This record gives sequence, structure tokens and C-alpha cells, in this order.
Amino acid sequence: MNTKETLIAELKARTARVGILGMGYVGLPLAVVFAEAGFIVTGIDPDERKINLLNQCTSYIPDVPTGTVEKLVKAGKLKATTDFSVLKDMDAVSICVPTPLRKTGDPDMSFIMSATEQLAKYIHKGMVVVLESSTYPGTTREVLLPKLGDEKGLKVGEDWFLAFSPERVDPGRADFTTLNTPKVVGGITAACGEVTEAWYSGAIQKVHMVSTAEAAEMAKLLENTFRMINIGMVNELAIMCDRMGVDVWEVIDAAATKPFGFMKFTPGPGLGGHCIPIDPLYLSWKMKAFQYTARFIELASDINTNMPRFVVSRIMDALNERGKALKGSRILVLGAAYKPDIDDIRESPALDVIGLLEKKGATVEYHDPYITTLRTHDEVEMHSVPDLMTAVRAADMVVIVTNHKVYDYKAILAEARFIFDSRNALGKLGKDNPKVERL
Repeated sequence: MNTKETLIAELKARTARVGILGMGYVGLPLAVVFAEAGFIVTGIDPDERKINLLNQCTSYIPDVPTGTVEKLVKAGKLKATTDFSVLKDMDAVSICVPTPLRKTGDPDMSFIMSATEQLAKYIHKGMVVVLESSTYPGTTREVLLPKLGDEKGLKVGEDWFLAFSPERVDPGRADFTTLNTPKVVGGITAACGEVTEAWYSGAIQKVHMVSTAEAAEMAKLLENTFRMINIGMVNELAIMCDRMGVDVWEVIDAAATKPFGFMKFTPGPGLGGHCIPIDPLYLSWKMKAFQYTARFIELASDINTNMPRFVVSRIMDALNERGKALKGSRILVLGAAYKPDIDDIRESPALDVIGLLEKKGATVEYHDPYITTLRTHDEVEMHSVPDLMTAVRAADMVVIVTNHKVYDYKAILAEARFIFDSRNALGKLGKDNPKVERL
């Protein structure tokens, strides 16, 4: 058998050794899915804390139960290390590292470059490499291919195999997980796609092949650009409804009764998470090389980025109407995670809201049952207040930024002096209530 046939046979037999570079919100769930399918998986990450926890049979990702990690580690199916040299023994490697934006809005490729440079030291004939990190179209071919194949004298599609498969992780979601969310895969060559399909199909329920790595990269950006633009639209709708004195939540609920041609999106204090605020800007940045301005993306980004300022201006106006200045007021921010019921604070609008309130002279505290400590944009460490209801009673205003389900909103409403609800978390309880101002 040739190299491709040999590797496919090993992947189908699950005797191929799997390495996952990056053991965060994407990498650990993927490692668990491969391990549960029967592969022996090694997780590689420079963060000693993560590695120690995994080797002690403990999960640090809420979506992955500690019991699952313990079972796989004790069975010898999952192990973890900070030593990148183990890559020399791997047959299949998935790269799941962060891809944030720089402060200038340019893609920060440092994590991908670092992972690629480490892998380049140990890449060998008969290896398949898949990039999962969200990035701009062309990254797999332009960045990984030269470093891993061309500079090593290995011919892609014959000696080794390279593909892109975008992660589709939605933290806190139970109905769609890494296992049952369809996996898009695009290879650098047809042979690369064939090998990757053989690997991923052995663990993930549905694999959708596309013709190229660029098509797979673009598909990921389309998914998140679609959401970013629609959220930007309803955020602008909230601004327009505020100007006209119309209840935006009532308008959205009414439109959502249409059984066709409409998908419900809701406004909020801004975008958060590792994908929606970031991924579309990768595409916008890439298009500048083609002398093209991605106008929808840049407009939506501008609206969404300015939502924390709009929320703070509404808070200030609401306090003024009650004869209270924002400066010197005691504000309790309820919820710091970027979305409900998770412990992920990446790009959370709560950080912007807190920072803006403090700059206006407010004394700000926060409570979040999932995030006990955070650092503001000014690198100030804050701790979640230990007694929620005491803090609610003491605050001049409670600002609901993240609508966690665990909160007893009826009790909070009863004890609070005044609430600004940026998520319509109170629902009917808040509508027409003089103690509540809604976005």
C-alpha cells in the first residue's frame, strides 16, 4: 500500500496515534470525542495547569464532565503533556489554538505560527494535519503548507496530508456537541480531503466534504458573519426604537410570529465569545488585499462595538430621570460571561460596560455564579460579590448584562431599587414596571 492507503487503513482501524495541539474549549472536547471512538489521544498544551488537571483526571471545561476525563485517562485513551516532542510519534494532528484579534483589528496569528513551528520540528511522512482554528481564507495553504511540507521536502497529498476543518463549538450547549455537529472538511488536495474524512468519520457522526481548504475556511466565516450582521441589525433596531419610543422587544416578538422568512435575533449590550465578534473581521482584513471593503461586516462591527456605550448612555439617562447622577452611584453588574450559563468571559461586553461605568465615576461591583474573578481592560482584578441579595439591595442600580438562568429574577426585582435590563431577562416581570428600564 502507498502512504495514503496505509494511513487511511490505520485511521479506520483506530490504531493511528492522535495528537491535539491546544487543549482549550475546542481541543479538549475534540480529544474526548476521538478518545471515546477508540483512538489513543495525546493532548499537547504549554499551559501546565491544564495538563496537570487532565493527568489528575479533572476537567476544566464545563462541557466535558470530569467523570468522562477520568474514565478515558484511566483507560489509557487520553493523556496530556507540555512536551511537543511527542508529535514525532503522532500520525494525525489537529491544531486547536486561539486566533484572537490584535488591538488594531488585525488577525493575531501568533498562536497558529507557534503551533506550526513546533509541529514542523517533528512532522514526518505519513502524517495528516488538520487546522481547526478560525482564521482567514488561505491560512492553511499560505501559512501551514510551506512550513510543514515545502520546507521539509515533503509532498502534500502524497507524503503527508493537510486540511482545514472549522471548529463549531457553542459552549454550554447540550443538544449539539462536537460529536453530533456536522463537520465541514476541506483538503489542500483531494487526497488530503480523503484522508481527513477517513479520520474524522471514525469519531464524528456527520462529515461534510468541500472541495478546498479555502471553501472550508470561508464557510466558517460565513456562519459567524451571518450572526454578527443580524445581531448588528437588531442592535440598530434597538437604537431606532429608543429614539421613537417603541418597545423593541415587543417588535421582535411580533415579527417572530411569522412562520417563514424570518429568524429571531435579539439585541444586547454587545458581542462576546471567541467567534462572532472576531471571525468576520478576519474576512474583512483579508479582503483589503483584494482592494475590497466588506461594508456589511464593518458596519455591523461598528454598531455592535458601540452597544456598550449605548447601554451606558441609557443607564445614565435612566438615573437622571430619577434625580440620580451616574457619578457616585453604586452599580451592580449582573452577569459577566459573554453568554448565559457558561464560565467563558472572552470578549464579553460586561468588561466594556464595567470599564465605561467606572470612567463615568460609578462605583461598580459584579456578580456571576460562573466567574468568581475577572480582570478589566485596565487590568484591575475584580471579584464576584459573595452575597448577591445584599449587593442587590445596596445598589442604586442593578444592570443585567448576562441573563443566567440560575438567577431568581423575581426575588431580584423585589429587592432592587432600580434595574436596567439589557437582555430582557425579566420578560413580562419587567414590562411596564416602574423599577425597570429595558434596552
